[in-house]
Amino acid sequence: MIREMTAADWPAVKRIYEEGIVTGFATFETEAPSYEEWDATHLAVCRFVYVNDRGEVLGWIVLSPVSDRCVYGGVAEETVYVSEKARG
Repeated sequence: MIREMTAADWPAVKRIYEEGIVTGFATFETEAPSYEEWDATHLAVCRFVYVNDRGEVLGWIVLSPVSDRCVYGGVAEETVYVSEKARG
């Protein structure tokens, strides 16, 4: 099931993000940010998680602004992470 992400999902979202750090495929970051840092860099809208039948978050998607310049208003970068448990 896909649903809106809440702050309560952060531990699972962070865990999946950290999987991306370990593999080096998803990010060049070396450590996961705090929720506050992460929250400040992503748009408050269009934050979704995929949850399996057991209630486990297995993926997430968010949007980040591309630029503060007015000519880029409404343009966003999408970020998608999928847990190792859900990859084929």
